[in-house]
Amino acid sequence: MTALPAPTTPDPKDAPSLRWGILAPGGIAAAFASALLAGTGQRIVACGSRSIDRAREFASQFGSFTAYGSYDELVADPTVDVVYVASPHSAHRDHALLALRAGKPVLVEKAFTRNACEAREVIEEARSRNLFCMEAMWSRFLPRYDVVRQAAADGLLGELDSIVADHGQLLYPAGPQRLAEPALAGGALLDLGVYPISLAAMLLPGELDVHATGSLTPTGVDRAETVTLRSGGALATCVSTMSARTANTAVIAGTSGRLELPGWFYQRGPVRLVGTDDVVLDTYAPESTEHGLHFEAAEVARRVSAGETQSPLMPWAETIRVLEVMDEVRAQLGVRYPGEDGPSTP
Repeated sequence: MTALPAPTTPDPKDAPSLRWGILAPGGIAAAFASALLAGTGQRIVACGSRSIDRAREFASQFGSFTAYGSYDELVADPTVDVVYVASPHSAHRDHALLALRAGKPVLVEKAFTRNACEAREVIEEARSRNLFCMEAMWSRFLPRYDVVRQAAADGLLGELDSIVADHGQLLYPAGPQRLAEPALAGGALLDLGVYPISLAAMLLPGELDVHATGSLTPTGVDRAETVTLRSGGALATCVSTMSARTANTAVIAGTSGRLELPGWFYQRGPVRLVGTDDVVLDTYAPESTEHGLHFEAAEVARRVSAGETQSPLMPWAETIRVLEVMDEVRAQLGVRYPGEDGPSTP
C-alpha cells in the first residue's frame, strides 16, 4: 500500500524564545497572539497602535506588556527582538521599512506588500542590513503542507497534472469596509486569492503563465476572480471571491493519484492520498486543528536565532514570484491601487 510521508515540521514549542513586538493590533494580530501564547515559547513584550487606548486594550487581553501609541515607539523599544507587521496591505511596505531601519527583523502579514515593486524595496532593505524578513504565509509552515510537498517531491502523484483550489468567504458588502477600499489595497485577491495562488506556486516550478477573469466592485477593487496558472504541462485553477462562501478545498492531481485537502485547505487539517481508481490509499490526520499561526512564528525564531535572513520555506524570491502573479492578475482585471507606481514596476 502506498503511504503518505510523515510531516517533518519541528515542534513550535522547541523553537528558541524571542521577544515579539506587535505592530497594529487588529483581528489577525489577535489570532497571531493567541497562537503564539498557546503553542510556542515565544513572548510578546510590546504592541504599537496609532491609538494608545487600543494598544492598551490589546496588551491587557494577551498579557502584561508595554503598549505604545505609535509605531515609531514600538520599533525603537530595545526589548523587542522581532516585529510582526499586521497592518492593512497598503501600509505593509512602510511599516516593514520602519522596523528594518530600526534594526528589527520582521514578519510581514500576507500579502507581503501591494505589489512586487514594493516587495523588492523591502527585501533590498533587509538584505542591505543583513536582517531577517519573511512573508507571513502561514500555510506553508503547517505540517499539512509539509506532507503535500514531500508527497509531490517523492513522486507519489506521478507527473503533476492539475491543481484546483478555491477560497471564498462572505465578506462583501457587509464585511470589513477596508475590503472595498482601493486606498487600502482592498479586494479578494490580496486577502483570499493569495492562498490558492501560493499553494499552486509552491508546487509549480519556474515562470508561470497567467490568465485571469473576474468581476470588480463599484469602487474598483476585485470582488472575485478565477486565475489559471500554467507551468509546462501542469495547470492550476485558483478561485477566490469575497461575496460567497465556497468549499475552500484543494485537490492536487497527477498521473498516479491525487491529494485531497478537505475543509479549509490552507489551515491545519488532513491530507488524503487517493489512487486513480478513487480508492483512498492513506490519510494524514493532524493531532490538532487548532491555531496554526504559531508554526510560522517558530520558523522565524529558529532562523533569527541562527543568524539567517530568509526561510527556505518562504524565501524572498518566492514572495516576489507570487506577487508578480498577482500583479499580472490585477493588470488583466484592470485593478490599480492609488499611489502605486504600477504592478511589477522594477
